[in-house]
This record gives sequence, C-alpha cells and structure tokens, in this order.
Amino acid sequence: MADISKLESFVHEMEEELSLLEKEILDLRDFHISLLSNRETILKQADRNKYNFKNGFSTNRPGKDSTLSSIALLRSDEDFNKRLLDVFLTNRLDSAFSKIYYKYDFIAQVYTNSSKQISRVFPAYDIEDLISQDIDVTSFNFYYKGNAENNPTRGPVWIPEVYVDPVGRGWILSLIQPVYHNDSLYAVLGIDITVDEIISRYLEKGDEDYLIVTKNGDIVAGNSESIELLSFPPLRNHVYRETIQEDNFRISDFNLFNSKNQEVREMAEKLLFEGQNHYFFNEIFSPYSAYKVSFDLLDWILIEINPTPP
Repeated sequence: MADISKLESFVHEMEEELSLLEKEILDLRDFHISLLSNRETILKQADRNKYNFKNGFSTNRPGKDSTLSSIALLRSDEDFNKRLLDVFLTNRLDSAFSKIYYKYDFIAQVYTNSSKQISRVFPAYDIEDLISQDIDVTSFNFYYKGNAENNPTRGPVWIPEVYVDPVGRGWILSLIQPVYHNDSLYAVLGIDITVDEIISRYLEKGDEDYLIVTKNGDIVAGNSESIELLSFPPLRNHVYRETIQEDNFRISDFNLFNSKNQEVREMAEKLLFEGQNHYFFNEIFSPYSAYKVSFDLLDWILIEINPTPP
C-alpha cells in the first residue's frame, strides 16, 4: 500500500506555498485600483519619460534596466496617445511587480493586460521579437478567465489548463485577478509559474514517481520515469521537462486516455471519473499500482505510480 499521507503532505506543501501568491495578487489588485481612483493626481506626478516606444513596443530590453517592465500597446487601430495616458497612470505597478517577483524565487513573471490592449510584463523580455502587434490579449485564457462571465465573484483564479506562454517562457501555470473600475473590467493581473519550475521544485525532490494531471487526464507535470511507465511515446531526450519547453509540444498528446496501455486508460477512468483513490494493475508489462490525492487550491490530481510491489 502506498502511504497516502505522503501524497497529502506533498499536495499540502505545494498548495501552502502557492496560496501565498493569492494574498499578493489581492494586494496588487488593491494597489492597481488605487491608481485608477486617483487618476488625475497621479497623471500630474507621472514620469512621462520613463518609457520610450517604437511601433507600439517599449524600447527597453532585458539587462538594461532591471526596474522596468516590457510594455506593448497592441492592436494599432486603437488610439495610441490616449492609451499612453494609461501607461503613465500605471507606471507605479513596476515597483509592485518587482517586489513580488524578487520575493518568490519560483515566479516566472508578473503582469497586467488591460481591456484597452495594453500589456505590461515584469521582468522585461525581448518584446518586439516575441509577440505580434496584432495579438489580442483578451482572447487568451489569462484574460478571459477573469471576466464577469467566467469569474462572477471577481476573486483570484488559478487556471488549471497550462498553456504556452506567448512571450516565450514555455508552459505556464497562471494565477489571475481581475481589476474593476467603475464596475467595469479594466484589466486582469497575472502571476506565472513555469511547469519546468513545478517539476524541478516539487517533483524531482524525491524518488517517487509522481504525476500531476488535470481532471480530464492531461499530464501537467511529471518525471520522465513515471510517464514512461504509463506507455507513452518517447520524450525529447527522454526528459519531460525538456519536452514541455517546446512550443510545438501539445499537452493533450500526453493524456492518460491516450496511453497505448489499456490498463492505464482503465486506471484513468477509475481514478478520475469513478472516484477511486487507488488502482492495481494486472498485466506484467504494466506498473504495479497507482494512488491519487486531489488538490484543493488547484483543479488538479496528484498520482503516484508504483512500478513494483512494496
């Protein structure tokens, strides 16, 4: 029998650390709202020369000034000068973003995307090389998952489906928080963690063969040994964490229900849809057993794959 308490401790440790970010993003929301509420005063005091722009992108680059974000004014049909005032208004977010980013060593980036198609991301990146001027930030789940239809409570939301970051940081887990002004959605804040960081920080600490999966069976994170035990095709360099850094990798390809092993598909059915917390394999080419524990904070499931009897 697997030690379920060990799985529960793993989930608790991970969620306890991630839950700290919920308070951070709520404080960040309140600060953002205070900027919007004091618009005239802040605009009078704003440093309007903090950023320069070319083709809608801020011209600062990584390694030049570590206090700056990367800013994009997207969708060129919008009024550039009018939106530039919103940039001046929210420039103070840079220091707030920086404070959170350097406080937690597992954060990849902190950002805001506005309904006016203004994107501010900290730390700075090679913005003009990585995104198109025509990108619509409101079409991404890190924005629309925060809108009134998807988030009527207007609170923090963890997006369970990881996705390829449009600015090139690989596969991403996001915590988002809407910012409302005059009862309208003004922007959505985000704090990102890379899947690579989740693997290295949590899944590679011990010798256990752990997987983190969504409730529909997509493998969010796991070590290559556990994935190979479940009869999936060979991974790039046999390392899952390297594979998930590839933009052309589709996470749906590594879904438990796509395994070549019929017993793995049956295990997924029992654990994910029928409510069982363990499964014993029968075939000699299969692992020995699997045990699961559900996350509370995230809409995920932790599964331990045991290759042989204890």
